[in-house]
Amino acid sequence: MGVPTTTSEFQYLPLQAQTLGVPVPQVERLTLTLPDGRTLSALRFGEGAPVVTLLHGAGLNAHTWDTMALGLQVPTLAIDLAGHGDSSWRDDAAYTARTLADDVAFALAEWTTAPQVLVGQSLGGLTAAAVAASRPQLVSDVIIVDITPGIDTSGGPSALRAFYEGPTDFAARDELVDRAMSLGFGGTRAETERGVVLNTRVREDGRVEWKHHFAHLAATALAAPTPEAANAVLDVSGWEDLASITVPLTLVRATRGFVSETDAEEFQRRLPGAAVVAIDATHNVQETAPRELAALIRTTIDTTP
Repeated sequence: MGVPTTTSEFQYLPLQAQTLGVPVPQVERLTLTLPDGRTLSALRFGEGAPVVTLLHGAGLNAHTWDTMALGLQVPTLAIDLAGHGDSSWRDDAAYTARTLADDVAFALAEWTTAPQVLVGQSLGGLTAAAVAASRPQLVSDVIIVDITPGIDTSGGPSALRAFYEGPTDFAARDELVDRAMSLGFGGTRAETERGVVLNTRVREDGRVEWKHHFAHLAATALAAPTPEAANAVLDVSGWEDLASITVPLTLVRATRGFVSETDAEEFQRRLPGAAVVAIDATHNVQETAPRELAALIRTTIDTTP
């Protein structure tokens, strides 16, 4: 039968909630106009002011957090980073953590009323660090998921480069599902199909393309011939931001993800006050271990003054 070509962005939530054994909270799409005229989009789960804000990784969008956000059952904000999901693309294609952090900080000032437990996965983790370093008043805790600055690109991130090498449009979404699963992204096939549907669009010519700008830039950039060049694209140079964070900081290492034990040890050596937690998951922990990650975030919420 194949992957559907059209869908309501919220149609998957009831089944996800049923699987978790939780009610479906109120969910709405938010849109904010940024100072330069671009728009930033987000999903808000639950009623009341958010207490948790979620930042996705490169090539993903706010819906990557759906299952985990349902499991949290607290008011939560999941932001589409610039160039991803329903947020505007940047004309300058500047998708570094510090550039993205400016948008996130503006959004937090508009959409939240109290310091947030800021959770970021991969590029979102580096962005979370940049936000906490530059606007500490907006953040109560930082949880970085499966990324460290200077990560070894010969390991997990090589899969990310492989994922984006080649064509940027496809005959059918099934091609993207097969490719994602072969490289270790996503969970079950049904979960991966959901992610692909919510992260792609069908053009007028019938071809399927990613919604995010990153894919249209990354086929060449992420195939960089040297680790140094690839690191520049992945923007993994944020030790200074991490060292500047004054709130509690936690690194989540996916045991089947990108951060090796050696990377985690280096993180702990540089930041002895931070916590490191290992979760059995692939790089997209929010998709392959949503219950475990939600439990960690709830613990953080419970211990936040």
